[in-house]
Amino acid sequence: MSESVTKALDNFIQKYQIVAESHPQLLKTEYDAQWPSDCYMSTESDVDNLVPWQPVKQQGNANLDALSAALEMQIHPDLVSFYSRYWSNNLNAKTAKGDLQLLQAWNQEDFERLQQNLIGHILMKRRLKQPETLFFALTDEDDFILTLDNKSGEVLLEQVGLLPKEVVAVDLATFIDSLEPSTSRTI
Repeated sequence: MSESVTKALDNFIQKYQIVAESHPQLLKTEYDAQWPSDCYMSTESDVDNLVPWQPVKQQGNANLDALSAALEMQIHPDLVSFYSRYWSNNLNAKTAKGDLQLLQAWNQEDFERLQQNLIGHILMKRRLKQPETLFFALTDEDDFILTLDNKSGEVLLEQVGLLPKEVVAVDLATFIDSLEPSTSRTI
């Protein structure tokens, strides 16, 4: 686990919740009884059929051991900390280069699905004989994602299926610290 990523994510979520005080739509979603989560603050919907939610710290239920075993590789501790800290909806953020969504797992089933998608991503990278990266965010540019280089821990901008385009940050904690919550829901 990476303490610096945990701290950066905690700080970002705190900023997100402060912004949500004046933009409450950030922490509202449709209630789905078939998609339970500790994040739901209520099952009572408002006039727009939305319910409040908030990120909730995981209680040790989720880890990336199955992902590591399936791929026969160690997963970078920054990514382990990122995906194992909270149950949450995706979080809207902005950088000087544009908007993005930090991917999060809503519940244990979503976490399992996320791991399957990460396995598919790594298998594609291996088939293309490209460096192994793991995604953690979507950008507002078509087919561009933000990934973590599993060896170096660098944050990369990558077009799906291609080699990374650029190094965005030296590590995930530095990248998260550079983000501001976004009130945009365009991604």
